[in-house]
Amino acid sequence: MTFPISKVTWHPSYRIIPSRFPPIDLFEGVNSNPDDWDLLNELEGETSARLREEAGAIHLVRDDDRRYGPGWTPVMAAFCHFPKTGSRFSDGTFGAYYCALTEATAIAETVYHAERFMGESNEPPMMLQQRVYLSDLSGQLIDLREQDTAQPLLTPDSWAAGQTLGRKAWEEQADGIVYQSVRDPEGECAAVLRPPVLSATRQGRHLGYDWDGQRIRHVYELTVLC
Repeated sequence: MTFPISKVTWHPSYRIIPSRFPPIDLFEGVNSNPDDWDLLNELEGETSARLREEAGAIHLVRDDDRRYGPGWTPVMAAFCHFPKTGSRFSDGTFGAYYCALTEATAIAETVYHAERFMGESNEPPMMLQQRVYLSDLSGQLIDLREQDTAQPLLTPDSWAAGQTLGRKAWEEQADGIVYQSVRDPEGECAAVLRPPVLSATRQGRHLGYDWDGQRIRHVYELTVLC
């Protein structure tokens, strides 16, 4: 299947992740020289082993696509720390930065996946703390929106077809994929495959997903009063 390429500009895009992630701040302070990463991967000893763990699968990110400095940790973490079980457009061998055009769509997507995980794990009632990131998105994305032939790629309970497309797109160094949200009928999402597509990443609100043991009943904004 062949799909059109569209210029996509979202100022901003929204991404929601559990507050315990990203587990690293290495990308905030590292020197911007790519040679530093090559040296890091060659070092030996306990300290360098820890740094290699923080850097994750940095070798999968092309040198020209690597980004460092303030604001880049949540972006680079998506490409260096990813579930080996895969996602809609990744077979688990590379990372993708998933985001949405609106915060409401990002909430709908993440609530679904959080409910599924908590239910399968048989977790007791608890508050799940989430962090919102806003990032400006600008790139030439494979466009699945309003494409009848894209429906097999957006099946709610199967990622197989989407992973095949995502793997091909990643190998061809595509910027990413834009598609209609599977959990929000009016929403749009993107799977960004290259860090340079994103910029000006900043932290947004903290949210609380109220898991009652069966479903997420409410979504709260969490604030610090004093």
